[in-house]
Order: sequence, then structure tokens, then C-alpha cells
Amino acid sequence: MATIESYTTRSGKRYRVRYRTPEHRQTDKRGFATKRAAEAFANTVEVEKLTGDYVAPARGLVTVAELQPAWMDRKRAASSASWTLSLETAWRVHVEPRWGTTRVADIDTLAVEAWISGLSGEKSPTVVLRAHGVLAGILDDAVRAKPKRLASNPSRLVTNLPQKAKKKHVYLTAEDVADLAAAAGPRAPIVYVLAYCGLRWGELVALRVSDVEFLRRRISVHRNAVWVGQQCVVGETKGREARSVPVPQFVLDMLAAECREKALADLVFPGDDGEFRARPKSGRGWFANAVKRAGIDSTTTPHSLRHTCASLTVSAGGNVLALARMLGHKDASVTLRVYSDLFDSDLDSLAEQLHSSYSSTASVGKVWAETSV
Repeated sequence: MATIESYTTRSGKRYRVRYRTPEHRQTDKRGFATKRAAEAFANTVEVEKLTGDYVAPARGLVTVAELQPAWMDRKRAASSASWTLSLETAWRVHVEPRWGTTRVADIDTLAVEAWISGLSGEKSPTVVLRAHGVLAGILDDAVRAKPKRLASNPSRLVTNLPQKAKKKHVYLTAEDVADLAAAAGPRAPIVYVLAYCGLRWGELVALRVSDVEFLRRRISVHRNAVWVGQQCVVGETKGREARSVPVPQFVLDMLAAECREKALADLVFPGDDGEFRARPKSGRGWFANAVKRAGIDSTTTPHSLRHTCASLTVSAGGNVLALARMLGHKDASVTLRVYSDLFDSDLDSLAEQLHSSYSSTASVGKVWAETSV
């Protein structure tokens, strides 16, 4: 239990509270002008110790910049190279200039909200949310530390985070895909593999001949090649799990032509230099030019072909579980959330199926007579 002692200064009588921390270390806080104030502090300390919310005053003096390296190291180990670069950029450009030298105990929710408001006036919701996520993640570490540096995370209580607009999905028809492939010329197989196998661009360019299982009509997807600055980094897939993707026979025939006379370790779709192929430049690359020549939706990107694959699969009668496995989603609920609009027509079909199957067993006249009595 805490004890209270008085002592005398030039300004008059003052009170000191002696107490033990949760680690059983003796400490004190002095300078209380009244005994009542000292008792209130002592009671607060005891309650915080019982609830696990006690934070030693000195623990909150560490700055955000001092905690950032450990947090960033963990993110770097668990994230892709491209995502790590995004986090490092958000820290360097937006978080460190404002919060780097700030002690974690001095950060409050209103100050964080003011910072978010300022950023929102200049940057996109994506940039603002990422910057907030970096700050919030670092302060989460301060809360989880043993002993704690913060009782709670003030950045998690903000109410003015911007909302990201839902991205428009471009769904091409099979005819659109054929037109796009024709406009792509020798790169047509790339268009067909993206549109009918649902691979991400990084997964496509990382494919090697040994990954194409011709007898099983499958593609083994277990690598992802991402350009980070001027360097191509090869790592695990986004979901960090290998998957086996079915390949239509007509697409498999195209892959056979691409793999002919190549070694098993060779890339299926190498760039002009024989190394990993870079993503087509938006607006002026070969893909954008093919989109223009094909006369399809001008917002079509290589990733749109992944959405197109989902649409074509659903239209062909594929179920959501199979589609989730094909796209590499860890859970079918992710597929349903991302592509909920593709299943709207299923509700109409379901009503028709229910009517066709059970209308003969329903007696409308009997129901009407019973409800009229």
C-alpha cells in the first residue's frame, strides 16, 4: 500500500507518496500541495495496479522515433518488400516529421485528429490511413510493452479517419478478352493467362516452366515478383500460401507454345532482357495501347483481368469456394466481400429455382381462405 509523508519546502508544506510498482520496486512522487491530492494520487495508483493500467511516469518519456526501429523490423520480417517500402515512406514523409521527437506520454487523441485533418486536406485517403496506421502501430507497442509505456493508445480513439472509396471493378466479357488479346499481339498469352487463371501480375511474371503442370492442367503458384524501385524482389505470394490453379485447355495450349524449347528453370514470360518482366507502364505501355486498340473500357488494367477471371468463373457456374481457392483468398468470405456484386444475379436465379421446385406444393387458395376467416 502507498504511504504519505509530509515535508517542508521554502514554499510551505508539501506531501510525498511512496509506493511500489507492479514490479515491486520502491518509488515515490512528491510535490503535492495538499494531503487530499496526495491521497487521491495514491488511490489512483493502487487502482491502476489492480487493473493492469499502471504506467511508470518515466516509461512514457520515450519518443516515437525511439520505438519505431523495433516496430519496423517486425513489419519488415512479416511483410512483402513493396509493403515494407510503403510503410517506410509513410514514416519518413508523414509520421516522423510530426511525431518523431514527441514523447509517447504527451500524445493525445485531439492532437492526432488535428494531424489527420491536416493530412486529409492534402493527401488521398490511402496515404492518410497508411500514415495513421504506422503511428498507431508504434503506439500499440508502447501499450503492449512490459512494463507498459502507455495505458491505452490515443491514436486508436480518433473519429475523423477518411473513408476509402470502393474501387470500381472492370469485368470484361470473353469477347472483350479476345479483342484485347488480339490487340496485344505476341503478348496475347499473357492476357489469356491473367483473364482465365486469375493470377496477380507478380505471380505471372514469376512463373517458371516447371510451375506449369501440363498433365494435370494446373499452374502451381508459389512465388511473387515485385518491383521495388529499380530492383525486382521475389518472395512468397500475397497470401503466403502456394496454390494450384486450373487452366483451360486452350490456355494450356498457349502456355505449351511459350514453354517450348525452354528449360524447366526458365521464366515462362521473361522481359526483353530475359529477366523478370516489369509491370506495363500505365497510359503508354503495351497493355494500355492494346486497351485503346481493342476499344474496351479505358480503365482496364492488368489487375482488371483478375476481376474478369472471377466474373467469367461465376458465369460459367463456378462456386465461391472453388473461386476463392483459385484466386488465393484465405477465406471464401473474402471472395464474397470483394466480388459481392457478381452474386446479385444468383438471388434472382434462386427465386426462380424455388418457384420452379416448390410452387406446385403451395395452395394459394387455401392460404387465402385461412387468412380471411
